[in-house]
Amino acid sequence: MWQDRSPIQFSGVAVAAGVILAGFGMLLSAALEQRLPALLGILAGVYMVFSIKVADQWEKVALLRLGRYQGLRGPGLFFVIPLVDTLSRYVDQRVRVSSVSAESTLTRDTVPVNVDAIVFWIVWNAEKSILEVEDFVQAVMLGAQTGLRESIGRHELAQMITERESLGRELQRILDEKTNPWGITVQSVEIRDVRIPQGLEDAMSRQAQAERERQARNILGQAETEISAKFSEAARTYENNPVALHLRAMNMLYEAIKERGSMVIVPSSVVETMGLGGMLGTAALHGRKGE
Repeated sequence: MWQDRSPIQFSGVAVAAGVILAGFGMLLSAALEQRLPALLGILAGVYMVFSIKVADQWEKVALLRLGRYQGLRGPGLFFVIPLVDTLSRYVDQRVRVSSVSAESTLTRDTVPVNVDAIVFWIVWNAEKSILEVEDFVQAVMLGAQTGLRESIGRHELAQMITERESLGRELQRILDEKTNPWGITVQSVEIRDVRIPQGLEDAMSRQAQAERERQARNILGQAETEISAKFSEAARTYENNPVALHLRAMNMLYEAIKERGSMVIVPSSVVETMGLGGMLGTAALHGRKGE
């Protein structure tokens, strides 16, 4: 994938073209003995057209002389020998972001999922990336897609949803092992989205709802068990202490009749058991003496 060159290089080509045109003009207008300087000017212009090259600040390019590697060039202005030197593709050494996806890939518990991920990678050795692999961009993309499928097959669906960071770290490790010999480092991988089929999503939603209902019923049953245990303990206390039972009953009556205008009907057996008749008669007699 070749990239657009800097305007400086095109300006150099324009200057060289101007020199060539000027040389042709001098060659046509001058006498025969004056044509040699013009011819030299034309040759110099042609040389400048094909020899001046420019690489941007973040770029590197390999120089091949008669097919043999001579070294890296750039950034900035550099010269080549026309018809002898050739240049490889310009390598961008900035951090790159690539998006990869895996569709209908089965997890370890045989659930088909669609996963989207983002890969951050950088070329740290332009020489290796040029000489060791034909198209390192395509190699990184295909390796990332294959590694993503491998990671999905080793994880269950619940792990992929709740442990995206660990899945991204594992995928980063797998890719880094593949790309390091090419002079490329995968800095990080982020799992952007995990999608499951709509029917399976509805089934999981119903399962989660049933699980919550089961937990609610268990909590309610546990509360009823604790309440019955407290009642049983209170019954044993009241059985051995009738005074406590009478005090509790009187407190309940008081709570019931403390509001003005309320009326409470109490069975006669309760009155006899608690001795409320004598107490009420004594209270009434006390009231008459006061009057």
